[in-house]
Amino acid sequence: MKVEIYSDVVCPWCYIGHIRFARAVERYRAKGGEVEVEFRPFQLAPDAESNGELTLEWAAAKFGGAERAAQMFGRVSGVAAEDGLALDFDHAIQANTFDAHRLIRLAGEQGKGEEALYALFRAHFTDGLDVGSREVLTKLATELGVRADLGGEDGAAAVREELAQARALGVSSVPLFLFEGQFAVSGAQPEDTLLAALEEVAERTGQAVKTVKAAGDACDDEGYCAV
Repeated sequence: MKVEIYSDVVCPWCYIGHIRFARAVERYRAKGGEVEVEFRPFQLAPDAESNGELTLEWAAAKFGGAERAAQMFGRVSGVAAEDGLALDFDHAIQANTFDAHRLIRLAGEQGKGEEALYALFRAHFTDGLDVGSREVLTKLATELGVRADLGGEDGAAAVREELAQARALGVSSVPLFLFEGQFAVSGAQPEDTLLAALEEVAERTGQAVKTVKAAGDACDDEGYCAV
């Protein structure tokens, strides 16, 4: 089964969603199922500048003040902790993630896409690094053993095309899990829900697109994360 996951590396619900999906896939494979995962890019803030601005400051200006931003990130931090993730929003830096998506794609071509994805999540949410900085990204690529000329155009055209495809599909919030190009599950759904989706799609491949809109938490294309 092919599953495409649309996400952004500065999206906390995406980090949580990826972790939950990975656990669901592990359980599905234990039952004999086969899953091929492809990571698709999405930018919460395509016009963002990587200038060192803290995400908390950016969110406060965009979503109605520091109290609202603290509420938004406080809830997601609490949920993340239940999934074993520590999100440090006091040091997270707002970034344009286009080059980060280039790194994921280039790493994927070298068999290290998942490693790159999680390295970028940790860099943003744990280490307080600017994942929009080519210097930071080049260092991460070196640590991963990935060949990536981010100073040039490597992977840029492909990422632009995939971002356009996401818009054409109507993707407006992430994470979004697209099963076999037909069955879409939106938001950081619980692990059991994702496992059930894998099992259902295995039975129903070939039917019309269906979207599960249960209470899955997500970040939308304005960068607002559910509270």
